[in-house]
Amino acid sequence: MNSNMNSGKIFDVKTEGKKYKGIAIIIVAVLLIAIILAASVVIVPAGSTGVLITMGKVSDNVYQEGLHFKVPFMQSVEIVSNKIQKQEVEASAVSKDLQSISSTIAVNYRVGFNSSAKIYKNIGRDYESVVLLPAIQESMKSVTAKYTAEELISYRSQVGQEIKETLENKVGEYGIIIDRFNMVNFEFSEEFNNAIEAKQVAEQNLIKTKTEQEQQIVIAEAQAKQKVIAAEAEAEAITKKAQAQADANRLLSQSLSDTLVDYEKVQKWNGELPMATGGDPIIDMRSSGSADSGSNGQ
Repeated sequence: MNSNMNSGKIFDVKTEGKKYKGIAIIIVAVLLIAIILAASVVIVPAGSTGVLITMGKVSDNVYQEGLHFKVPFMQSVEIVSNKIQKQEVEASAVSKDLQSISSTIAVNYRVGFNSSAKIYKNIGRDYESVVLLPAIQESMKSVTAKYTAEELISYRSQVGQEIKETLENKVGEYGIIIDRFNMVNFEFSEEFNNAIEAKQVAEQNLIKTKTEQEQQIVIAEAQAKQKVIAAEAEAEAITKKAQAQADANRLLSQSLSDTLVDYEKVQKWNGELPMATGGDPIIDMRSSGSADSGSNGQ
């Protein structure tokens, strides 16, 4: 009876061992399937592309955003962001007249969707330091060397646009797109800034001096005009007065006669005869009427 019980226990142990072994095999199989499935699926996030690499060889075709399948353990997918990224760079250059220039340049850029495989294949993930940053420095230097320091100040927006276009040409062949370019800061040496300030002060003083001189000229001209106007008025008054006197004399001359003159003499005579004798009397007291009567009486 004991032997039967022992044989039963051994059978149960063997049965349970086979059962656990089967469960373990199932678990391992499920894990392997899960691993294989995980290795066969890739999800490309929004704003990115997936570069397919088959046993080390980069494919020219890329995966767009979404769910994709690949051959497990033989293919891999590298995610390349195509979103707009920002890079600020401290750039230095020299102007045409050999003035030192330092600036802070802000660049918004992105990798073109169709260029992800090309950039990854030829440059890798470190395309910023390999291509973009050196291109920014070189573009800055090549453009500012065409302008004097004063021209860079006067035509800043034009210079910025020209630097952007130069940069686009340099990085465009790699598939990098420049969305925005800004010169945040644009500085010269302290000596040049002092010279510019001195020049501005001199120009302001010159403008002030010219303004004062012009004001003095205007005042002098106004005073001269006033004198001319006064002289013309005085001359006109003298002319009118002389004309009036001449007219009066002419009228008086026209109104004079011998009778009127004799009458005036009589009016002014005081009744006394002159003390001298001989000659014609000073005043002829005879009227023409009395002379005529004397002749008739004779």
